[in-house]
Amino acid sequence: MDAREIERTLDEAERLLAAGAAVDLATLGFWRAVASVKRDPKYVERYADRVGAIDRAAFRRRVALHFPAALGLVVMSLGTLFGVFVLWLAAAFQPPAKEVLVLVGMGAVLVCTHGLAHVVYGSLLGMRFTHWFSDLPRRPQPGFKLDYATYLRTPAASRAWMHASGAIVSKIVPFAVIPYALSINCASWSIALLVVVGIAQIAADVLWSVRASDWKKFRREMRFAR
Repeated sequence: MDAREIERTLDEAERLLAAGAAVDLATLGFWRAVASVKRDPKYVERYADRVGAIDRAAFRRRVALHFPAALGLVVMSLGTLFGVFVLWLAAAFQPPAKEVLVLVGMGAVLVCTHGLAHVVYGSLLGMRFTHWFSDLPRRPQPGFKLDYATYLRTPAASRAWMHASGAIVSKIVPFAVIPYALSINCASWSIALLVVVGIAQIAADVLWSVRASDWKKFRREMRFAR
């Protein structure tokens, strides 16, 4: 798209949002306009704030269950600490309670650190996060909503690695817990289950994430970086 087409698309999106009409950004061509903006630094400076405002308004209208990002950070941080505490506590128990606690603690850390990794890495790069949300029923796992204006102003390769950060952490967590589980003499079945969870995380990335989630976004942004 050239500047005229981008302007026309953004104008139409703003008009529909202001009128309270239903807005399908993809059908409207909004994301094609965003792709054109990403390719030209001049367009980024000109349109980043408008793109961010449209994206945020459409998100609020589409996703009913959303809260301030700060609340999500508190909840996910407490969840991570809870998981670590349960892992520590497991050493004081006998089988099979020990193994169950290890798996519960690992699960809590796994779920909570995925989104935190995105936020921590993205924030270090200058990105802002506006909401914590769950897009039921399409995406039940809680996530953090980016401020698209700050996202656009971040170099493409950095955007790509922000998307990858959560996926990378999710792959590390199950395998990182294995040495601890061995050190407290967990039963072999629980060690095997940790390995299975780790392998399942990798398989999910290979079979699904490259087409619909973090790794798809990673590949998309790396194309802009070239």
